[in-house]
Parts: sequence; structure tokens; C-alpha cells
Amino acid sequence: MKRAIIAFAGLTSTAALADNLANLDRLLCAPGQIVLCVEEGDCVPMLPWEAGVPDFVVIDLRAKVMSTTKASEENRTTAIASISRSDGVIHLQGIDLGRAFSVLIDEATGRMTGAVARDGVTVSLFGACTSTDN
Repeated sequence: MKRAIIAFAGLTSTAALADNLANLDRLLCAPGQIVLCVEEGDCVPMLPWEAGVPDFVVIDLRAKVMSTTKASEENRTTAIASISRSDGVIHLQGIDLGRAFSVLIDEATGRMTGAVARDGVTVSLFGACTSTDN
């Protein structure tokens, strides 16, 4: 039984189902899980919309900008100060409205890990990205 579960998990692994993002310039990303922490030591898991995080974000690597989708009607745009691709990972960094952000996206799996920091508060997020062409 244990082997059957392991085999099933291998067949349904994220890497097998994910998009390959290598050489793409436009990505559609969605946060899945967020954890907000304050300097006093308290951390709270949250749903993205509870933290004011958009459901979807378009990342345009060529234009160096992250923006909400047109359908969201939020019309939010953030400049990306630094973009690099190294060892199959896309690294994004910048500052917006006094908050510093850093995002890593695995090109092979589309998995996204990010952090936003401002004085006394951090937000960690995990999500996934795919091609905007899908």
C-alpha cells in the first residue's frame, strides 16, 4: 500500500504538471498561501485576499513591471528594480510604497516564493506562475 501511495504521488507531482517558464518574458502568477509576521513575534497565516494581495499578477520581465490583470479592475502596477535568471531561477527585487520585495520563481516548476518587508512587518508568500499565453 505504501508503494502505491508513493507511486501515485510521483505521478501527480507538481514538477510533472508544471509549465516550463524558461525563456518566457510574461508570466501569470497567483499567490496560494501567505504568512504575515510582526516584529513582536506573532505570525498569522492568511488567505491572499485577506492581506490585500491580488488574485493574479502579470509579471512582464522585459518591461520590468508587475501588474494586476485587467479583469481585476484594481489597476495596480509595481516597477521591478532588479531581474536576474540564474540556475533555473528567476529573481525579482524592488521597492514600492516603502516596502521592499523579493520574489523567486523556479523556471522548471513555476513555483513562486516571495517576501515583502516594511518597518516591523513581513509578508511571506507562496504561489505558482504560468505563461500568459495559456
